[in-house]
Amino acid sequence: MEQHPLEPFLPKNAKILMLGSFPPSQKRWSMDFYYPNWQNDMWRIFGLVFFDEKDYFTIPSEKKFNKEKIVKFLNEKGIAFSDTAKSVTRLKGTASDQFLEVDETMDIGFFLRELPQCIAIITTGGKAAETLCKQYDAEVPAVGGHTDILFEGRKISIYRMPSSSRTYPKPIDEKAKMYASIKTILS
Repeated sequence: MEQHPLEPFLPKNAKILMLGSFPPSQKRWSMDFYYPNWQNDMWRIFGLVFFDEKDYFTIPSEKKFNKEKIVKFLNEKGIAFSDTAKSVTRLKGTASDQFLEVDETMDIGFFLRELPQCIAIITTGGKAAETLCKQYDAEVPAVGGHTDILFEGRKISIYRMPSSSRTYPKPIDEKAKMYASIKTILS
């Protein structure tokens, strides 16, 4: 069993909580933050969505992401990050959802109490969406869709986005079009 290695990133002004499944093994990290694998396109998707520049959050010469730039941006925009799994068993040596067995889930209710302005949770793949929706007895939305839950009297929309992994068979530009709903939620 492997424990989650990162602290949740919870800016107090967050309107959006982004949830993946679980980070890759640390040998694949290019930075000490969420979506650290250079081969994962999350920060390139964010670059396209918000700046129309795929490499906005990268340091290409070093093949790593610019953590300071990412954290500053997320704090300014009010976007929180964590994962749905607190501990997992890797059935293979990858972060692929199909080979992750969730042993213990994160307390998403705790996150939502810490984020009183949060109105949306965005899951970044199938396992994250399934794990989250199971906690709230909600229907898992289709990719690109959403469903609503009531959390302690507050309406929260749960969006399911495609995986930012390059193994998910969709071009980055198409993924970015789906993730563009983040801008609408923040407005």
